Amino acid sequence: MLRILIAEDELIERMVLKKTLVKRFGSQCEVLEAENGKRALEIFRSTDIHIVILDIEMPGMNGVQAAEIMRKEKSGFCIIFLTAYDKFEYAKKAIAVRAMEYLLKPYSEKELVSVVEEAIRLSQKYERIQADENGGEAEDQDMDLMEGNNPVYDGEGELIEEVSPNRLNVLVSMVEEYICENYMEDISMQDAARAVNYSEAYFCKMFKQQFGQNFTSYLTEYRIEEAKKLLRQPTVSVKEVGVRVGYPDSNYFARVFRRMTGVSPSEYRMKFLNEL
Repeated sequence: MLRILIAEDELIERMVLKKTLVKRFGSQCEVLEAENGKRALEIFRSTDIHIVILDIEMPGMNGVQAAEIMRKEKSGFCIIFLTAYDKFEYAKKAIAVRAMEYLLKPYSEKELVSVVEEAIRLSQKYERIQADENGGEAEDQDMDLMEGNNPVYDGEGELIEEVSPNRLNVLVSMVEEYICENYMEDISMQDAARAVNYSEAYFCKMFKQQFGQNFTSYLTEYRIEEAKKLLRQPTVSVKEVGVRVGYPDSNYFARVFRRMTGVSPSEYRMKFLNEL
């Protein structure tokens, strides 16, 4: 029988989660529970666990920290994170630790059941492979899925990086937060891709699909919008505005601003003040 371990510090949420899993999968799986990451790690070490469902943000040892240790100590099990994906560092580490899937709070019972069903399928296949010394390459893709690598191959056998919708939502949120926290620095698409632990090729493709433009264009628009807010404050010099939005060269800032808005920074400020 497979074993599912739930780690959730909120008692009511943990009870509801366990009740749902027992109701739907009780004949296939034993469901264990832990109130924090430390207790989850203790159970993981003393029991053969196949699927771990971890709330990311828990007091003491959080879900990501527990998952990092679990990954180092054992292979061949699924990690599912419960997350609101509102903290960049948590989300970044969650991707790095190779979660199979993310359940974004508040999630529905349908989402939960669908994700756990897939985790059970992968775990059962892994168990069969372990029992069969002749497990072949055909199984490798499922094993990648189990450990959060999620590769998809095209018709010619070339690897295409893909992520699930929930994982993509996490990634988009991470990118938005990264830009919000770093737009004033000299950042590039390559920097952003490294920050979220994805290849430049996949990141570029994902960004264009999700934001409708390339990274540089989006970053420029973001910076100019922030510059407009600062220009509405008469006490901040135009040069200082440029520096604070990532353009230390005041002439270059003025050129970019005019290209994006049709007026210079000084003209924008005067127009705003005259309207007041």
